[in-house]
Amino acid sequence: MSNCSKHNIYVVDDDPASADAMKALLEAAGHDVTSSTDSTTAYDAILETRPDCVVANLMMPGVDGLQLCKQMRGSDELNSTKFVMVSSKAYEFDQNRSFEFGADGYIRKPLNPETFVTRVNRVLTDNIDMTFWGVRGTLPVAGDRSLKYGGSTSCVSLEFPKQQLFIFDGGSGIKDLGDWLMSQQRKRIHGKIFISHPHWDHINAIPFFAPLYLQGNEFEILGANQGDTSVRQLISAQMDGVYFPITLTEFAARVYFRDLEEEEFIVDDINVKSMLLSHPGKCLGYRVDYNGRAICYITDNELFLETSEFHSKHYEDKLAHFCRGADALITDSTYTDEEYASKEGWGHSCIGKVIELADNAEIKTLYLFHHDPDQSDIDIDGKLEMASKELAKRKSKTEVKCPQVGQTFML
Repeated sequence: MSNCSKHNIYVVDDDPASADAMKALLEAAGHDVTSSTDSTTAYDAILETRPDCVVANLMMPGVDGLQLCKQMRGSDELNSTKFVMVSSKAYEFDQNRSFEFGADGYIRKPLNPETFVTRVNRVLTDNIDMTFWGVRGTLPVAGDRSLKYGGSTSCVSLEFPKQQLFIFDGGSGIKDLGDWLMSQQRKRIHGKIFISHPHWDHINAIPFFAPLYLQGNEFEILGANQGDTSVRQLISAQMDGVYFPITLTEFAARVYFRDLEEEEFIVDDINVKSMLLSHPGKCLGYRVDYNGRAICYITDNELFLETSEFHSKHYEDKLAHFCRGADALITDSTYTDEEYASKEGWGHSCIGKVIELADNAEIKTLYLFHHDPDQSDIDIDGKLEMASKELAKRKSKTEVKCPQVGQTFML
C-alpha cells in the first residue's frame, strides 16, 4: 500500500535463493540492489557503498544480523542507514531483540511477494499508511447512492514502519480491514483498537474482525469507560448470548482492555493523547504524534454555533489547541450548515464549524468523515465543494479531502 522512489539497497543472506528472491523483488520495484551471501565481508562492503537501506537475515554464520546491525548503529557513517531484519524465526522475542539492536523493520520468512516490497518501502520512507475502512455515521448504507464513498461505518487504520497497527473504532468497516489483513496472510498481528465511544456504529462489527479468532494475534482495546461500565463490559455486552452467538471467551487471539480518560500516554513507542469530546455520553478524540507528524481522530463531536446557548468558546479553544498543526484531522462533518439547523443537540457538527476549527488550528489536511446515512454520494460531493469554497474564501492553507472506503493516504 506504499509507493517509494528509487533507493540503493544492500541485501545480505547466506541463503542464495533467498538473497536472489529479495533482490529480484526490490529491483522489480525500481530499486538499485546489491546482494551478498557472505556476512563476514558485508560490513566493509556496506561502509564502502553507503546504501540507503540494508536488508539482512537474522541467522547467518560468521556475523549474524544482530551483530551486523550493532556494527552499523555504532558507526557515525552508517548509523542513520535503514536496517530491515528478515528471519524465519517467528518468535516475538527475536523481533523485539532486533528492534532493541536498532533495526527499523522485521519481516518474517517465508517472504510474501505481495507485501515484502511494501514493508521495505514503508521503512525507507518512514511513512504512516492511513486507510479509511468506513466513513459513514449512525448506520451502514447500501445501494447505488453510496457507491463512491462506501456505506460502512467508522473505522480508520494507521500502520507504521515497524508494523505497529492502530485501529480507530470498530464500525462495520473493521470487517473489511480484517479481511484485508487475512488476505495478506499476516501472522502474529499486534494491534491497538481505539474506541471513541460505545455507540453501535463504532463497535458493532468488532465481533466480525477475523484476526480476533486467530491464535498468535494480540489486540488491546482502549477507550472511554461509561462511569461504572468498563470498556471490557461495553464490548462484551453486545456479544451477550441474547444478542450474539459468540462471546469474548471464543476469541483465539489474546485480547486486553484498557480504560482511558483524558490523558497522554505511550503506545508501542508512539505518543498518543486523548480528549473528551462534545457528544452524548463519554466520547474520546485521539491525537497521534509520530516523528514530526500528527494525526487527529475527532468523531463524534458537536461544535455548537456561536448563536447557540450551548456554545462554549473554552471548549473550542481547547479542541483547537489539541489539534494544533496536525498533518491530518479526521473529524465529524455530518451535516451541511442548512441541515444542522434542525439537528442541534444530536452530537454532530456542520461543515461551517468544521472549517472554522481546521483553519484556526492550522491543520494541513482536513478529512471529512462520519457522513449522515441519508446523504448520497452527490450530497457528500456537495459538502466537499462547500468546504473547499469556504477554505478558499478564508485564504486558508488547509487542504480538504473526502476519503472513500479503502482509500489510503501516506503521511
